[in-house]
Amino acid sequence: MQQRRQLIPKSLLLGRKTDQATWVFGVGDITCLAIFNTLKPVTVSPIDIHPEAAQIVKSLPGSQTAIVQGPEGRLFIQKNGRLPHLLADQILVKVIAVALNPCDYKMAERFPSPGATDGCDFSGTVVGVGIDAAQSNKFRLGDRVFGAVHGSNPIDHQSGSFAEYVVVDAGFLFYTPSNISNETAAGIGGTGLGTLGLALFKSLALRGRPDKPVDNGDFVLVYGGATSVGTMAIQLLKLSGYRPIATCSPKNFDLVRSYGADNVFDYSAPDVAESIKAYTKNTLNYALDIITEVKTMKHCYGAIGRAGGKYTCLEKYPEHLHTRKTVTPDLVMGISILGKRIALDHGYGSDENLELREFGVEWYVTLQQLISEGKLRPHPIKVLPGGFQGILDGLSLLKSRTISAQKLVVEIAEA
Repeated sequence: MQQRRQLIPKSLLLGRKTDQATWVFGVGDITCLAIFNTLKPVTVSPIDIHPEAAQIVKSLPGSQTAIVQGPEGRLFIQKNGRLPHLLADQILVKVIAVALNPCDYKMAERFPSPGATDGCDFSGTVVGVGIDAAQSNKFRLGDRVFGAVHGSNPIDHQSGSFAEYVVVDAGFLFYTPSNISNETAAGIGGTGLGTLGLALFKSLALRGRPDKPVDNGDFVLVYGGATSVGTMAIQLLKLSGYRPIATCSPKNFDLVRSYGADNVFDYSAPDVAESIKAYTKNTLNYALDIITEVKTMKHCYGAIGRAGGKYTCLEKYPEHLHTRKTVTPDLVMGISILGKRIALDHGYGSDENLELREFGVEWYVTLQQLISEGKLRPHPIKVLPGGFQGILDGLSLLKSRTISAQKLVVEIAEA
């Protein structure tokens, strides 16, 4: 008979804090106490168990459905998979909705790791709190939350949001305000916001922040302004005191302007770089290339002013396109904001970085305030039907590039 394993902190079961790494979990019909990996029976009186926590324990299934990598990185729907293991500094979330990103199919294609759970952005409900995470009292059972994880992680196969349950580091999780739906929260996610924290304030090294804006800030080019990352970048730049300008399709000009772009340029125009250079009077110092292709890099380099500047991209750039010594190119991997080792090759990997993690936690605090105060307007979303199959269908749509100015979201559970 398959053992049913349900992990939850004793502090939640008893409804009080505890100062030791103590866990209560169910194995079949037996409740056990785990202290520093030592197992022994424990008796918990029914009257001592917090009713909400007891209900959570009973409701956790013995297995879950998820989208994982198969041979050669092919994504498929896996049923009867294991639930993720909750660590002391983590939050266990029942996933309600997920948002789709190009990296969700690119990671599986470029870095196949059979068994790895795919997906980054999600929203859901807290169903477990690690013993260390419980000390801050930031998140409680039943809280609506959203965020992002490192999907298709070759060294942590449980780290993926395309599943019924996901574990998240407590410092990298957002509380969902009451006026934001689960679908919209998933669309906000954390992948783009984390990436932008690194891109704008680490890579481009902009001095102004949303909580400490500069006066009369410089122009900053956002190449790909109609993407979900683009509209968030424009808002963050505006809040930080800068003058965002963007490229997109003419059909999306009004949308991008509505998010705060000072001016918008047709990305398909052959003279787009010259038009940007003329508008900025040859003074552009900063370019954020969200698309990162041969053509977009050339356009960004062409738009940057006479004095040079910084070019930040979200994909590895071809070295031969680095044609100006006065321009400093840099690749940003958004998941590096977690501070953990990224075990990817071809120039995408990095070592553990506690400084980045500290920055990330502080950045999430700033973002939570902006979200709670309604200062960040979500990108338009399109909700796809079909649950887990809808995720696979949506990734195919993303790959075909038939989606414009919308964030694809799929609901996989009822709230």
